[in-house]
Amino acid sequence: MAISVFDLFRIGIGPSSSHTVGPMRAANAFANSLPAAVSRLEVRLHGSLAATGEGHGTDQAVIMGLMGETPEHVDPDTVISRIEAIKTGAPLKLPGGDEMAFDWQRDLQWDTECLSFHPNAMTLSAYGAQGLLASNTYYSLGGGFYVDQAQADRNETGDDTTVLPFAFSTAEELLALCRHEGLRISELMLENEKAWRSEEEIRRGLLAVWQAMRDCIDNGLEAEGFLPGGLKVRRRAKGLYQHLLDPERPESLIASTFTAMDWVNVFALAVNEENAAGRRMVTAPTNGAAGIVPAVLAYYLHFEPQATSEQVVDFLLTAGAVGILCKTNASISGAEVGCQGEVGSACAMAAAGLAEVLGGTPAQVENAAEIGLEHNLGLTCDPVGGLVQVPCIERNAIASVKAINAARMALRGDGEHFVSLDKVIRTMRDTGRDMQDKYKETSRGGLAVNAIEC
Repeated sequence: MAISVFDLFRIGIGPSSSHTVGPMRAANAFANSLPAAVSRLEVRLHGSLAATGEGHGTDQAVIMGLMGETPEHVDPDTVISRIEAIKTGAPLKLPGGDEMAFDWQRDLQWDTECLSFHPNAMTLSAYGAQGLLASNTYYSLGGGFYVDQAQADRNETGDDTTVLPFAFSTAEELLALCRHEGLRISELMLENEKAWRSEEEIRRGLLAVWQAMRDCIDNGLEAEGFLPGGLKVRRRAKGLYQHLLDPERPESLIASTFTAMDWVNVFALAVNEENAAGRRMVTAPTNGAAGIVPAVLAYYLHFEPQATSEQVVDFLLTAGAVGILCKTNASISGAEVGCQGEVGSACAMAAAGLAEVLGGTPAQVENAAEIGLEHNLGLTCDPVGGLVQVPCIERNAIASVKAINAARMALRGDGEHFVSLDKVIRTMRDTGRDMQDKYKETSRGGLAVNAIEC
């Protein structure tokens, strides 16, 4: 399966790529495949989609998808009101025009048992006057990726068979290609992306991705109040931002050296607070880890006055290369390998992107990614109340600072290091398999049971 950088950076809505974006996309595909004369729909959520689906808004995302909405274009301001209308008797209208009542208690079922292919699963069924018209099971693989039952039966994780000029499946292969072709990682990725679109379209598309990230940061810096969901988590980004802008704030020497970290923190908090509120954002590579790549890129642009749009593109292309390796050889799904697959992968991606634009060699970039991922190994996914708030929001800020430090350490060396990125990715995969299910996005272990929602 060929993966584009645009598969990893998807413009959508919060709070979860695996529980919101993927299910909405799958439900949209199912709805658009249905014949006429549908009179009833049934949604059955399995595994992690059932365990934390309510807090992640999976039920709402599926209904939006069935009504023809996509994560890229749905208006997040209308979701709640449209869902409430259906709950109180308004008809659910399919893209083909059929309308029907949707009984939230009867037609939406929650099954916390995991199906064998992947813990994020849902079965959608459509009925007509003569009985069952169509049914399919979909698996949300993280980052908005999904497959249906037929693909799962073939053990597929996607259907893109595009032939790339510089195909690689490991970091070792990537580095060997860079050496042989005399290319930087961002240059090699650009050549691969040309298999799908022109260079102008690639650059324009990645700058549009960055603009969506930038808009998410800006919106988060302006919003205040409490996040939805019952935990009463207060937004902090705006207050910290105003503090950083205050010309009268006293500064000791040690406080002034912390300022850069404060900026990184505020950028990450802004994004993840917007995500937790179900607002517009970009998967990078998931929603739960969406603040790390934009925070580190915003940090670079904020403190590097000579930065250019070309470097924004190089940063995202390089980050994408690492994300592809993590997804191909392990997972970016918290329900499959824990938060190491989300925040760990994003930390590695951001570290690699920063090392690239700071002039790192391919070996140094690979080292930066390795450091970033290695020091997130074993990270559990244990959202309190099933909400992408605690510990997810702060975790993004901490990992953003960690990514910067990883890039700095790698650039101080010559690229030679003891543990390779490939070995760390394999370790993430193996650790995820060994991790108890209660620590993999079920809210049945860790902080989720030791910090109970009131």
